[in-house]
Amino acid sequence: MTAELRIVRAGPLCTIQDDGREGLLAQGISASGPMDRAGHRLAGHLAGAPGSDCIEITRAGLEIEIIAGPLTLGWAGGAFTVSIDGGSAVWPGCAVLKAGERLSITPGPSGNYGYLRFGARLDLPPVMGSLATNTRAQLGGLDGRPIRDGDILRFKGHGVDPVQVQVPETPSGPIRFVWGIHAQHFSSVVRERFMSQNFRITPMMDRMGVRLADEASVFSGMSNLSLVSDPILAGDIQILGDGTPIVLMRDHQPTGGYPRIGTVIAADLDRFAQLRPGEAVAFTPVSVEHAHRMLRSGPA
Repeated sequence: MTAELRIVRAGPLCTIQDDGREGLLAQGISASGPMDRAGHRLAGHLAGAPGSDCIEITRAGLEIEIIAGPLTLGWAGGAFTVSIDGGSAVWPGCAVLKAGERLSITPGPSGNYGYLRFGARLDLPPVMGSLATNTRAQLGGLDGRPIRDGDILRFKGHGVDPVQVQVPETPSGPIRFVWGIHAQHFSSVVRERFMSQNFRITPMMDRMGVRLADEASVFSGMSNLSLVSDPILAGDIQILGDGTPIVLMRDHQPTGGYPRIGTVIAADLDRFAQLRPGEAVAFTPVSVEHAHRMLRSGPA
């Protein structure tokens, strides 16, 4: 039996995502994919998901109704509040929902992104090998746009039983980075202050990048910050012409013309993505070898 769900309420910028479309940056296409890959992965384990497709939920939440089922669901990422037909459920968690049942996800105490994964595959056509939505390029998902109230999602195949997994502890401490190719554009004093001072997450954040408030004026008075454009990566810490730091995220542009003092390591980019506006953030450098070890030692 084919499962279907209806979007009752979708918060702004909820999108269809999967593991993303790696390897297309030379063609000007960023990888997209989940902002919090660990949360996405955990939700998939909980759902027993056969694929990587999901709904990425933003802070305003999501409500769905199963219109044909049953359908196995798993949810994780951030810290949200979830209920099924008005009864509270645990976050992260999983359940099998039947036709007529509703699941509601509303804001919780922390985090920007949550993930709803499925025990069957979304019946949507891949674009360039992926379902991941890139709203700027209008690729993937539902015609390259965010999910809207009233959208119907259909699934292929049969659901599976939910899977109980151990929820890993969320790491804490400064966000780790490796020095960037333009680090020497900044004096040793600026580099030292970058490591010793806190910045603050601003409301100017989306899937493309997160602007930081430089309250300690680490980069104030900088000049000659424009460079010849060259390729950039998710996690790059770019210093704009007015001295504003911005951390580039999953839907970043393919090239940039401002210096990058460093790059947030892959093992910490998920944690950075979940920091809410107003939260303080500090950075600490590690070697490339250390970053590679952290990536290899992470969950599969």
